[in-house]
Amino acid sequence: MKTCLVVDDSSVIRKVARRILEGLDFQIVEAEDGQQALEACQRTLPDAILLDWNMPKMDGYDFLKALRRLPGGDGPKVVFCTTENDVAHIARALHAGANEYIMKPFDKEIVEAKLQEVGLI
Repeated sequence: MKTCLVVDDSSVIRKVARRILEGLDFQIVEAEDGQQALEACQRTLPDAILLDWNMPKMDGYDFLKALRRLPGGDGPKVVFCTTENDVAHIARALHAGANEYIMKPFDKEIVEAKLQEVGLI
C-alpha cells in the first residue's frame, strides 16, 4: 500500500484529505507543520506528500527545500495544496521541486487526477 503524508495546520483539511486518500488506497500519515513533516520524512519517506504552504514553525516551501536535500528526498511526489494561487507562488513551488499544485478547496476528482498525473495511481 502506498503512503501519503498530509501536511496542513488545519485538522479539517487533514481529515478531508485522509478520507479522499484512504478511498484511493493510501495509508495516511499526518503532520501539522513543516517541522513535523520533515521529522516524519527523516524516519520514513512516503510515496506522496500533500502539502500546505502557510503553516507555523516551518512553511511548505521551506519543508519542500529541506525534503529534497534528504537522502532519497527526491523520491516522494509532492502536491502543493494551498490557497496561494498566484503565478509567482506556483513557479516557486515547482522550482523547489513540487510535482503538482492544487488549489483549495479541493475534492476527490481533483486529488485523484493530480495523483494520476504524477504516476501514483
